[in-house]
Amino acid sequence: MSLPQGLFISFEGIDGAGKSTHIDAIAQAFSAQGRQVVLTREPGGTPLAEKLRELVLNDPMDPLSEALLMFAARRDHLVNVIEPALAAGAVVLCDRFTDATFAYQGHGRGFDLSVLTTLEQWVQGRTHGGLRQPDLTIWFDLPAAVAAQRLATARVPDRFEAQPQAFFERVAQGYAARAAAEPARFARIAADQAREQVAQAVREAFVQRGWLAQP
Repeated sequence: MSLPQGLFISFEGIDGAGKSTHIDAIAQAFSAQGRQVVLTREPGGTPLAEKLRELVLNDPMDPLSEALLMFAARRDHLVNVIEPALAAGAVVLCDRFTDATFAYQGHGRGFDLSVLTTLEQWVQGRTHGGLRQPDLTIWFDLPAAVAAQRLATARVPDRFEAQPQAFFERVAQGYAARAAAEPARFARIAADQAREQVAQAVREAFVQRGWLAQP
């Protein structure tokens, strides 16, 4: 199997899409290959970013403040966790990354996408040029109506989970737009299937790239 030195994978989708279960399964699969695996999330992943996460998820704020806090948390996460792990040859599995900011703050909140693009360039720019983006983004595509049903029986919702269905429809459109702009980076997973079918589709995305063997 041909593996890059470090591997950066993000997992994306609207709330209720069921990412967490499948992230754990992929982590176990890479660990079984003897790879060092770093499990992390956004916003969060460092002590500072986790503090910012609590603010973003629970405190009222305007869309610009929300976007700035998201990217501030991301910068700290990149500098202190993601980049060092990739340099050490680890597989970094991240529950959400910048695509979520464009989907939630950009399309969901209606915030200026050009401002988000500028922030993305500032925060994710690298000294040798280009942006730090995931090598692969697993996108759990779930109809907003199904997500709403799942969230209705979940824990007490945060500021995002409590949004109306129309918000999640816009978020889903945001993910679709990001995937259309970078199709080679995205693997779309139909998340309204049975869990076993979703798990198989997720695993297949890695098998196709030669990063995992067939189970």
